[in-house]
Amino acid sequence: MQFQNIQAVLFDKDGTLANAQAFLCKLGHQRANLLEALVPGVGPSLLQAFGLEGDRLNPAGLLAVGTRLENEIAAAAYVAQTSWDWMESLHLVRSAFLKADQFMSPKAHHTPLFTGALATLQDLANVGIKVGIVSSDSPSHVQQFVEYYQLESLVQVALGSHPDLSKPDPRLVYQACQILEVSPSVTLVVGDSAADVEMAGAAATLGCVGVGWGGVTPVMLKGCSIFIHQFSDMQVIV
Repeated sequence: MQFQNIQAVLFDKDGTLANAQAFLCKLGHQRANLLEALVPGVGPSLLQAFGLEGDRLNPAGLLAVGTRLENEIAAAAYVAQTSWDWMESLHLVRSAFLKADQFMSPKAHHTPLFTGALATLQDLANVGIKVGIVSSDSPSHVQQFVEYYQLESLVQVALGSHPDLSKPDPRLVYQACQILEVSPSVTLVVGDSAADVEMAGAAATLGCVGVGWGGVTPVMLKGCSIFIHQFSDMQVIV
């Protein structure tokens, strides 16, 4: 498949540019262990909710594609089932998540670029195609990732999610395109989740490239324009 007249490409971060699977597995277990110590019996349910089975992570599960707030609310719901009040449950979960963050900080150090990612970003820059990152991760983690891997010259906009704005809301695409001064109709979205596909469609972008190097299968990304298995499948044709 060839996409004509591309002026910008918006990449997802975790699972697309960044190999975050090992980090997320450790983070999920850390969160569950901390809450299990406070609320005995809740740990196995939390691991299942996060999409964790041993060291295997469901690439389409809550932990892999959900925002921080979505993970907090889901975990708090399980805690509340054990007779804790809702606000107490939410406070307990947020406290445990913060402690888990301390064990795993800084995140960027544990989420390296996938093989071929840097070369693809450089190829896009060489032909004048603008590049952005639109992630479900927090804005601070997205910026930290760009700075740690020295991508400032290759990425012109890096957006994370907020409690009131997250994928698949098309406003994330609109905001990125406004900063890049391009139209969504000449913008391509590249990601590994159904939320990326839905967001791209809602924003009427040129298309959405689904990627499978993070463990996602084509079945999980129904509706994407094309599904690829490695960065080298994405070539810039001048």
